[in-house]
Amino acid sequence: MAEGHRMTAADLVDKLMADEHADVLRDSVAWLVTQLMEAEVGALTGAELGERAPDRRQVQRNGYRQRRWDTRVGELELAIPRLRQGSYFPSFLEPRRRAEQALVAVVQEAYVNGISTRKVDRLVEQLGLQQMTKDTVSRLCRGLDEQVQVFRERPLAGAYPYLWLDAKVERVREPGGVRHKALVIAYGVHETGRREVVGIDVGEAESESFWRSFLRSLRARGLDGVQLVISDAHTGLHAAIAKVFGCPWQRCTVHFLRDMLGHVARAQQPLVSGAIRGIFTAASAAEAHQRLGQVADQLRPRAPKVARLLEDAEADLLAFYTFPAEHWSKLRSTNPLERVNREIGRRTDVVGIFPNDAALLRLAGMLLLEQNDEWLVGRRYLSETSMTLVLAEATDHDREEALELTAS
Repeated sequence: MAEGHRMTAADLVDKLMADEHADVLRDSVAWLVTQLMEAEVGALTGAELGERAPDRRQVQRNGYRQRRWDTRVGELELAIPRLRQGSYFPSFLEPRRRAEQALVAVVQEAYVNGISTRKVDRLVEQLGLQQMTKDTVSRLCRGLDEQVQVFRERPLAGAYPYLWLDAKVERVREPGGVRHKALVIAYGVHETGRREVVGIDVGEAESESFWRSFLRSLRARGLDGVQLVISDAHTGLHAAIAKVFGCPWQRCTVHFLRDMLGHVARAQQPLVSGAIRGIFTAASAAEAHQRLGQVADQLRPRAPKVARLLEDAEADLLAFYTFPAEHWSKLRSTNPLERVNREIGRRTDVVGIFPNDAALLRLAGMLLLEQNDEWLVGRRYLSETSMTLVLAEATDHDREEALELTAS
């Protein structure tokens, strides 16, 4: 929005009345939040936009910065006012700052505990944290940790037919040196069609015993009704899923394709990539299985290892075809989580080496808590109608199993 003109309520009405394609609700919300930001900035600066008040003005404006905001009325492009000294952040976006508070807390903790890296030292200097004491940092961290703990341990109610599991390796300092640890995250789709972050933990390694313990902790909190688990082929995970949930596993098709390209020469990669991608766009399960067989036969003379691995993974790669067609694009890979994973990585990269497990959980947990809030108030990830079909199929399956047990 240009600084020279501010739309009034009358201007907005005139604009909406003149535009036959106007989105009244969306434009009204956009106007309302703009007025709110301008009022808040006016209180900070001591003067309204464009007002000459040298006796009252405390700070000068410095243009605007753009930020997208996803709301229930659609995506809005916010023009957030900037100040020459200090900073301004809209009050209606304040809950989203918890992740940034956690990032600062982790940097502070690393600094006061003597973990010095170039990134940490630079951030400490930029944020002016040199004078922070250990007691102050500990008090701040405890407050954030309590919020993360409540989030991680909250009860889960209802059915979660779909579950995604992901792991990210991070560096954590321990006595004797720095160790690589696994940050594991579980995302689910509730029976209502909404996404949730259902679990987060830090483990020594991605072993079967660790995954089994993590999955059992989700069950203990109430996770139920899981019909499909989607993940990469992490070590021990497949076996843990079978033991804890006893449901099908969908191997991420995107990660599988990347793995296969590593088994062939660069000149063969376009052929292999195109052939395998075509399998997952089939219109039915029968067609997908037929295509997979044809691709394996096609690749066997030139890439025998890829052909063998493709046939061995057939059931896990095509598991998503047993669910409603409108879910296929979301179930065949972990790609729907990539944006969240990038946000976590962007913050963990800033820290580099975490002072302890709690610091890693604090930073990732706060970001995931915010993401979970957005998912719960945003649009449904999958429609209620399509989820009803999934739940009905599960009920029919349970009924058939009960009849079989009675008959035996």
